[in-house]
Amino acid sequence: MNLTRSLLFVPGIKAAWIEKVRNYDADGYILDLEDSVPSHLKEQARENVASALPSLFKQNKRIFVRINKDEDGFNRADVEAIVMEGLEGVVLPKPEEPEELERLSERISELETERGIQLGSIKLLPVLETAKSMHFAYEIGSVSRVFAIAGLTAKDGDVARALGYKWSAEGLETLYMRSKIVMAARAAGVLPLGGLWQDVHDLEGLEKAAEFNRQLGFDGELILHPSNAAIVNRTYSPSEDEAAYYQGMIDAFREAEAKGISAIMYEGVHIDYAHVKTAEQVLEAYHESLGEKV
Repeated sequence: MNLTRSLLFVPGIKAAWIEKVRNYDADGYILDLEDSVPSHLKEQARENVASALPSLFKQNKRIFVRINKDEDGFNRADVEAIVMEGLEGVVLPKPEEPEELERLSERISELETERGIQLGSIKLLPVLETAKSMHFAYEIGSVSRVFAIAGLTAKDGDVARALGYKWSAEGLETLYMRSKIVMAARAAGVLPLGGLWQDVHDLEGLEKAAEFNRQLGFDGELILHPSNAAIVNRTYSPSEDEAAYYQGMIDAFREAEAKGISAIMYEGVHIDYAHVKTAEQVLEAYHESLGEKV
């Protein structure tokens, strides 16, 4: 799986903005057919996105599409318009139960078969925006095709309304929710993603919020503005100092291990096999962030 530190929303109704994606440096892009599109322009947005997808794939851009919901749990016209070779994933907003993801997965399987696309290649990203979906976070994350679950903490957004919290920049009011999303995702074997930082020009605030999310265990974030990508990518990538620290840990441990010792002190801290496994994981992420093969 490629790094998924930043996924940038792009309104599907803004054809010119979609064209600019080639100049951005987010890890992936979510072309939006839902909240950023007025109701009477849904068809136009669908056409914009469907026509833009092939050229974006040729530019090696990782593309996801957020669809609308209807009585089936997903909008069939949206799905039928966007399922094609090269699409990385479908973003489903406001799911309530895992059965909605199962039905969507079944429809995608039918379209993959009909259109000669590798079965199972298109992933699902449910955005948990209701109290019920957060309650069933593990079950939703365990559905086939789901590669990540997103727990968003935007000010005055769907989650704030669903849970009734009063938003603060410090985020104490959503600490339990975010921790639950991370734990559920890890248990299900998928990525936990956070966001959305709405004051997109407050880059200092964004960095603080992203650092806290990273501290909690998130792997990346959904973002709203191209300027936010570099900050989020940096926050979710190990630094040179971290890489040097953990490489030194591994080197010191291997030297001791060769002498028959499996527990040492490294820079004043007790180290054993568990810590070395963590160090190896950090170094792998560091090299991946540099685009190096591990």
